Amino acid sequence: MVHVSNHNQVFNFETVDDLYRFLTYSEKRVPLISAHRGGPAADYPENAIETFQRIAYKTPAIIECDIALTKDSALVLMHDETLQRTTTGKGRVGRHTLEELQELNLKDVDGKVTKYKIPTLEETLLWGVGKVIFTLDVKRNVPYRLVIDAIRKAKAEAYVVVITYSADQAAVVHNLAPELMISASIRSAEDLIRLNDRDVPDTRIVAFVGTSPIDKKVTDLLHQHGILCILGTIGNLDRQAMQRGEQVYAEFIENGADILSTDRPLEAAKSLDYYIRKRGLSSPYIN
Repeated sequence: MVHVSNHNQVFNFETVDDLYRFLTYSEKRVPLISAHRGGPAADYPENAIETFQRIAYKTPAIIECDIALTKDSALVLMHDETLQRTTTGKGRVGRHTLEELQELNLKDVDGKVTKYKIPTLEETLLWGVGKVIFTLDVKRNVPYRLVIDAIRKAKAEAYVVVITYSADQAAVVHNLAPELMISASIRSAEDLIRLNDRDVPDTRIVAFVGTSPIDKKVTDLLHQHGILCILGTIGNLDRQAMQRGEQVYAEFIENGADILSTDRPLEAAKSLDYYIRKRGLSSPYIN
């Protein structure tokens, strides 16, 4: 079991209804960062609880992390299908038991071995209550049902969003767990219609609008439906902010993004913090 120190509560979600309200668009909404793969840095590996804690100490954050399946059907946090890049192990994740994986150590972004271990989804969810909101990227070959069972077992419905990549996947998750929030890819009005046609309600959706500058028509439409927009700044847009200055992150918010999924969470958070204070924004759900 991972032992990390506890710290003050960041989010106050008593019930899943609180999460729905928090993730519904209004002009007074507080923009947020989403730390891609949990916000790895030197000495802090991706998909590690200690890395999530480092971010959560510094800013209210959504933690995006990746769910993989072991040989003995345990759910662990791991992005790649193989172990080499991020751990001291070799071979495919799915060919190892949980016990074997727990012998390994995680590597940081520079390939340096750390003392940190591969966390299970269960211990991650139990750690996260009150501290972060999770968006769970369920890897191929991992049944949604197993992930939903783990969320329910940890009573984590009020601080978890499940990522889907198509209207069909969104419908599968919604049918299995109508109470859960879903991140759905929406780049056009047609994408929203496809979700509505499959009976996925607007109140359960946050929209991933892509990784390139936003189409204002799309974000305006989504906002009219009460849907928050996640812009992926990972890649080009993060590089743009590095070149032009961190205020670029606030410009993305001005242009219609509500959440920035970024590889530079602390830099983006600083820019958003300035934006939030300048506009006097606050939420009853953030301490």
